[in-house]
Amino acid sequence: MKPDRKADEGQARATSVAEYKGTAAPTSPGRKPSTPSPSAASPSVSTSAPATPTASASASTARSSARPRTVPATPSLAGRIRPKTTYQGVATVYKAGVGDGACSYGPSGDMMIAAMNTTDYETSRACGAYVLVRTASGASVTVRITNECPLPCAPGQLDLSEQAFAKLAPVSTGRLTITWSLLSPDTSGTISIRYKNGSSPYWCGIQAIGHRNPLARLEVRAGGGWRQLARTDYNYFLSPDGSGCGGAIRLTDIYGERLTVNGIALRPDAVQPTRVQFARH
Repeated sequence: MKPDRKADEGQARATSVAEYKGTAAPTSPGRKPSTPSPSAASPSVSTSAPATPTASASASTARSSARPRTVPATPSLAGRIRPKTTYQGVATVYKAGVGDGACSYGPSGDMMIAAMNTTDYETSRACGAYVLVRTASGASVTVRITNECPLPCAPGQLDLSEQAFAKLAPVSTGRLTITWSLLSPDTSGTISIRYKNGSSPYWCGIQAIGHRNPLARLEVRAGGGWRQLARTDYNYFLSPDGSGCGGAIRLTDIYGERLTVNGIALRPDAVQPTRVQFARH
C-alpha cells in the first residue's frame, strides 16, 4: 500500500512476495472492503469506427450500428504491454481475498486473477488485460489483471492469486520463473460502464468493465467534439469540471478500435451493461 494513498480511493495493492521463501502464501494487507452490489441498467449503445459516422440508437430500441473497423496497434496506444510480445519475469503468490484490487472492479467471480508490477501496471493501463502465463515445465494459466503489485515487485513480475498460482505449481513454491504474453480472448461478454461514487453533472469518474482488449482511451462528447479524460491509477477516467458527464462515451482499445456508447445514465456505483465489445485479435 502506498503511504500517501488517499482514504477515499481505498484501493488494495497486492503484497510483494519477491523475497518470499516460506511454505505458506503471505496475506495481502489493507484490502478494499466489498462494495454494495451495483444495480444494472440497459442503456442504448452504438458502435463507431475511426472513419465511419456513429450510428446512435434510442433508449427504447437499444440497437447497434455496423461492426467497427480495427487498425493495427501502435506504440502510443499499446503502452508497455504490447500484442505479439513475450515478456520474461517471475510469478509470486498472494491471498487475493474476494478478488478486489487496485483496478477497482470489486469482488471477482473468477479467481484466475493477478496483480501487475507497478512499472507494467502503468497507471492502470494494464487493468482488465488478459495474460497467458507459462512456466519452463509447460504449465500455463490465463489470468486477468485486477490489481497492482508495488515495489519490490520488479518489471515483468506478476503476483498471482493462490488459485491461479496453484495451476502452475504448489502454492508453497512461492516463486517461479515465467514468461507471459497478452491475450485477446474469446468471450461472449460485453462491456459495462460505471460512474464513480460521488459523480455528478459537475464532476465525474468513469470506468469501463469487461473489455476484451486493454483500454487505451476513454473520451466523452463535450463542446461539440470528443474530450479525452485523464486516467487514474485506480482505473477511473476523470472529468474534473463535469464536461461530458452523463453523455456519450467513446472507448478505444490498443488496436485502435472505437466503440461509442449512448444512453448511460449518470448513476454512481451502478454497473450499466452495453451491447458492445472489442473485436478479437
